Amino acid sequence: MLEVEGLTARYGSIAALRGASLSVGSGEVVGLIGPNGAGKTTLLSTISGLMSPAEGCVTFEGHDITGHSPEKLLRSGVALVPEHRRIFADLTVEENLRIGGVTVPAAKRAELLDEMADRFPVLREKWDVSAGYLSGGEAQQLAIGRALMSAPRLLMMDEPSLGLAPLLVDLVFELIGTLREQGRTLLVVEQNAARMLAVADRAYVLRSGEVVASGTGAELSQQDDLFDTFVGHVMPANEGLPASGAHESRSAGGPTG
Repeated sequence: MLEVEGLTARYGSIAALRGASLSVGSGEVVGLIGPNGAGKTTLLSTISGLMSPAEGCVTFEGHDITGHSPEKLLRSGVALVPEHRRIFADLTVEENLRIGGVTVPAAKRAELLDEMADRFPVLREKWDVSAGYLSGGEAQQLAIGRALMSAPRLLMMDEPSLGLAPLLVDLVFELIGTLREQGRTLLVVEQNAARMLAVADRAYVLRSGEVVASGTGAELSQQDDLFDTFVGHVMPANEGLPASGAHESRSAGGPTG
């Protein structure tokens, strides 16, 4: 479904991506893991049109989408759940979801709203509440629901468990597992490498803007030396975030507009 070939992206003179290549097949969950500053967010931003690549090519369902605008990519079936959620804090839960469905017909949008209400009961309870009053876990569910409102064929997530309490981390990964069972195609950046590999069909390891390893979740999970070199400390699959990130943030991430 997605092919990334030789992607290079820069912030001024600094190369954040250096010839990165990867592929995502239809119905796959593919993880992107690596240390901070490895280029993971830059890779998603470049695929989704938020950044323009200096070199390389991005192909989606056989069509060259390199450098396309985010709006065009959204209409093509590519949606991004951004890092830090980036929901519209001054709008209600329902309004945030409706904005997510702006590219689909009205009848489909109503159907998707009902689906999101069923999928995320906590959001249904706060339908008319301003998103700025949501907890971190609730805001993350809203960010995912907003992306799903566009009925994407490829859903990308950037650090979906970041800053959440352990129970909410479990909820996020349960949702990823459910989406996988439903045949969704996902590309997920995640710091919690062990948890990501437990639900991923395949994964790529990035370091200094380069893809340095790839394989199935099971294969990479067994390579302790790879984790020590490229990822650092990897928590057991049943462990939550370190103590510094164990408390759920009550910030909704602020408005994006």
